[in-house]
Amino acid sequence: MPVLFQDLAAPGVQKLKPYLPGKPVEELERELGISNSIKLASNENPLGASEKALQAIQHCYRNINYYPDGSAYKLSEKLAEKYNIAPSCLTFGNGSNDVLELIARAFLTPGHSAVYSQYAFAVYPIVVQATGAKANVAPAFDDKHKTMPLGHDPDALVASIDDTTRVVFIANPNNPTGTWMDAETVEAMLNRIPASVIVVLDLAYLEYMDEGLKPDIKHLLDTYENLIITCTFSKVYALAGLRIGYGISHPDIADLLNRVRQPFNTNLIAQAAALAALDDEGHIRQSIKLNNEGKVYLQHELDKLGLAYLPSMGNFLAVNMGQPAAPVYDALLNRGVIVRPVANYEMPDYLRITVGTAEQNNRLIEALSGVMA
Repeated sequence: MPVLFQDLAAPGVQKLKPYLPGKPVEELERELGISNSIKLASNENPLGASEKALQAIQHCYRNINYYPDGSAYKLSEKLAEKYNIAPSCLTFGNGSNDVLELIARAFLTPGHSAVYSQYAFAVYPIVVQATGAKANVAPAFDDKHKTMPLGHDPDALVASIDDTTRVVFIANPNNPTGTWMDAETVEAMLNRIPASVIVVLDLAYLEYMDEGLKPDIKHLLDTYENLIITCTFSKVYALAGLRIGYGISHPDIADLLNRVRQPFNTNLIAQAAALAALDDEGHIRQSIKLNNEGKVYLQHELDKLGLAYLPSMGNFLAVNMGQPAAPVYDALLNRGVIVRPVANYEMPDYLRITVGTAEQNNRLIEALSGVMA
């Protein structure tokens, strides 16, 4: 009788639905018989990586026969200086997703629960369920909310915490909605969460936020010992293909996370590129400028098409097609424009569209105009 491997898996793993990334551009072009397509589906930086990062890769790639620095010493020192913290506050991951998984492994068991918002980042339910912990999903604002439709509701998040709760995940800005909470709202919410509950503030899109909305990371870390802030080099730093991110927390929390972290979970090339990217302020400014200008253009053109979209502080827009979005997605694919359907987030009428270059944005609008007509 064959072994039923499904029955051998942990209960949380048995019920997991794996994260489904978008198909590679080359595969889609082959399937559809098209060429010269553009990808606006994964919130990547269309400007590409910093020249300094590319040069750093050139300098180090000949050493890939050696293991990387397991402690990421140079990168730790650079980030400690950036945030005015001790290097012992840092935990590195194979992307910030890896840090989220470390947090779940370190703090969640089948007897505990975690809280996150409806429409929140898809990795939260995956890492929670894999541990066998219970998910307390806080209702988001409804789509009639005046300023932040489908955004995190701080009152609902706090109300979802119970005696079993060990971790609260908060994405700011949130993916896939792009919605956010300002610094004052975040701190007011943190004041209401028990010190015995770990709060994860996921700032993957932090650099794209307006300056007046950004939280004071140093202040938050000094004030809330139960806080973990996660950041990534995948977005504004344009190193998504190298997979490197980090968490910042109280040293005692970082110590626990580093106990479950694999010794060489960030590779040599990623560390070198990240170190160089931090120094390229011109590339960061240019990336933010490109995003802000592109977002204004897209919003203007979407208004002309009569398509609603959610307010966004990320490098993408969640656009309401006013109908099931899947046929629109398919029609755009056949015109060589790849965007992201988000029905898996319970948003079947929406497409998430990454802000591209001016040329990519123009092509998107041209294709979308034809499809909607």
